[in-house]
Amino acid sequence: MSYLLVFVGGGLGATLRHAINMFCARCIGTGFPWGTFIINITGSTVMGLIAGYLALKGDAAQPWRLFLMTGILGGYTTFSAYSLDSFLLYERGEIGLAAFYVIGSVVISIAGLVAGLTLVRHLA
Repeated sequence: MSYLLVFVGGGLGATLRHAINMFCARCIGTGFPWGTFIINITGSTVMGLIAGYLALKGDAAQPWRLFLMTGILGGYTTFSAYSLDSFLLYERGEIGLAAFYVIGSVVISIAGLVAGLTLVRHLA
């Protein structure tokens, strides 16, 4: 059942992400990735709201956590999970580890993208 909740939530989140990206491209243009920018900010904000609510109330059932956080927000943006993980490391006092995670995730992810593009271009 947990896989089904994540599957359905992920589909809803991905659909919402696509709709926002298309809306922004049509209304604002494609000169800057406004859709992704807005998605990352709103997804992280909603993740904070849900995580904060669950931390204070603590009464949300695991199925709701899976559906909302892993499913919908996971499909909407993984940046929300990245933001939450970064803050939790910081909050636990793991400042160095949080900095490594934040900087390393961005730098290594971009390097991985460049490596993948370079490899495909070389092979093509």
